Amino acid sequence: ITFYITMFASLRAPLFLRRALPATRYIRSFASSAKVERKRITLIPGDGIGPEITSSVLGVFQAAQVPVDWEVFDVHQGTESGKQVGQDVIASISRNHAALKGPWFTNSGIGAPSRNTELRKALDLYAHVIRCKSTPGIKTRHDDVPIDMIIVRENTQGEYTGLEQTLTPGVVQSLKVVTREASERIARFAFELAQNEGRKKVTAIHKANIQKQTDGLFLEVCRQIAKEYPHIQFNDMIIDNCCMQLVMKPQQFDVMVTPNLYGNLVTNVGAALVGGPGVCPGVSSGMRGAVYEMGAHHVAADIAGQDKANPTGLLFSSAYMLRSLGMDEYANKIESAVRSVISEGKTRTADIGGASGTKAFTQAVIEKVVKA
Repeated sequence: ITFYITMFASLRAPLFLRRALPATRYIRSFASSAKVERKRITLIPGDGIGPEITSSVLGVFQAAQVPVDWEVFDVHQGTESGKQVGQDVIASISRNHAALKGPWFTNSGIGAPSRNTELRKALDLYAHVIRCKSTPGIKTRHDDVPIDMIIVRENTQGEYTGLEQTLTPGVVQSLKVVTREASERIARFAFELAQNEGRKKVTAIHKANIQKQTDGLFLEVCRQIAKEYPHIQFNDMIIDNCCMQLVMKPQQFDVMVTPNLYGNLVTNVGAALVGGPGVCPGVSSGMRGAVYEMGAHHVAADIAGQDKANPTGLLFSSAYMLRSLGMDEYANKIESAVRSVISEGKTRTADIGGASGTKAFTQAVIEKVVKA
């Protein structure tokens, strides 16, 4: 606990990271285990509340004696076009096969391109998986029905290709690219996930009534892949109706598969339904590695550095990461501790109905972990 307070508190201060942290730095925990092989994980604190919530995860991992070493990178947002995510970061994630990442801020309309998009393309992180599930102790507008849905978002194409140009002054063009190959692999990913987790239904989200070729191709491929999984129910829904149905009857959704932009919209609605952007875990996956992060990528700059951030979503993400690394015992201990603190109701952050800060919430989780 003392180690968390003294060493990891420094990750809450972006200026400290910018001035004192080398491009790469190893932070080694004191844990050792004869049963589980030590793992090295890439850590990117991020912007806004990122340093605070990643610091929370580090403290909890230390208390749980998780046998991991951290390879830390502070990736700054540039002011001009061009590459912003260094090859050292890409190489680290490729080598470690796992990264824990805080949110990154992207300017609207002006400034450098999105670092998130750059990272996804560089590592071909084609599947973004977000879990939106009701948590006992968090009061929501749908307390009367259990919400437990997984959103599988295609992460590399669609409106996020970044192919924009000015045709003539006052006229700009953005190209939406959808390929059969990308549609097939995200659809199959969604059905395989549903099958592996015992899910009963997959819903494809689209706007094929208007965008008949791009979304039409996506829908066509989803329908074809669905035939290979006859034991899983399949349906499709137009994105605008989907947003309404999510608000009115969210329990009807199980696994959703979406093109890029729609997935971002649905993710934020889904997060709001179960408590807000601070509670949902997410991961962007590909053949070269996986980046675990909050499901809703809110930097929350308005509360950064004020001890108000909710680290729940990133703690849940870290637990999923540990399971993927074969560290189920540690993952279960951490997730159980978080859920126990929330359900007891004594120590919660303001966004989920409490009055405690990030540090107090983290301390409460650490105490549960130590006692487990």
